[in-house]
Amino acid sequence: MAIWSEIAGTLRDEIAGGAYPPGSRLQTEAVLAQRFGVNRHTVRRALADLAGQGIVHSRRGAGVFVAARPTVYPLGRRVRFHQIIAAEGRTPSRQIRSVDTRPATAAEAVGLRLAAGSQVHVVEGVSLADGHPLASFRSVFPAARFPDLPAAIREHGSITEALQACGLADYTRAETRLTAQSAPAVLALALQAAEGSAVLQSVAVNVDAAGVPVEHGTTWFAGERVTLTVSPD
Repeated sequence: MAIWSEIAGTLRDEIAGGAYPPGSRLQTEAVLAQRFGVNRHTVRRALADLAGQGIVHSRRGAGVFVAARPTVYPLGRRVRFHQIIAAEGRTPSRQIRSVDTRPATAAEAVGLRLAAGSQVHVVEGVSLADGHPLASFRSVFPAARFPDLPAAIREHGSITEALQACGLADYTRAETRLTAQSAPAVLALALQAAEGSAVLQSVAVNVDAAGVPVEHGTTWFAGERVTLTVSPD
């Protein structure tokens, strides 16, 4: 058996035994080379074999990580990130990276049924499970309906709670469009994934009880970490 294959087998057994939990980083190539008494090229070949099996994946400039089990993410009429992740037995969190107000794009205006150039609040950030990024998101809201939303988001740190504070008790999903694409550099950095890795883009419109659009949302899911399911509701 080739040496690289033996090294790959040893690492595979250690990962299966829990020595490296899902999402954790393996030792560097230099450390592994010293551990096994081989050159870095041999270690690199072993890691490539594990990557080919979907056991690990590399992140440019960060290292090699154990692949996390995919999160089952249902897309139904009510999609609440914290509830979905908590139901999986994992810890949900969100990093809100920017809150801005600007004119709506053409697509946003159509989705929200606004006049061209209407002002909208734009919230961008990253959704995480157990501290690992699952998705990057951009949520767009009509500024005229929710004038105090930016302040409410900064106060509550939760979009759902901020909307409740602004008078929107509930909302449901009216439509969702899914597209597969490759992650450009900036998106890959936000997701801590390799540039060019597979992502699933979801473009959705949420409405209030009267059917009036309240949110135009775009979410980019890390393809290797999420299994999207569609509910019949």
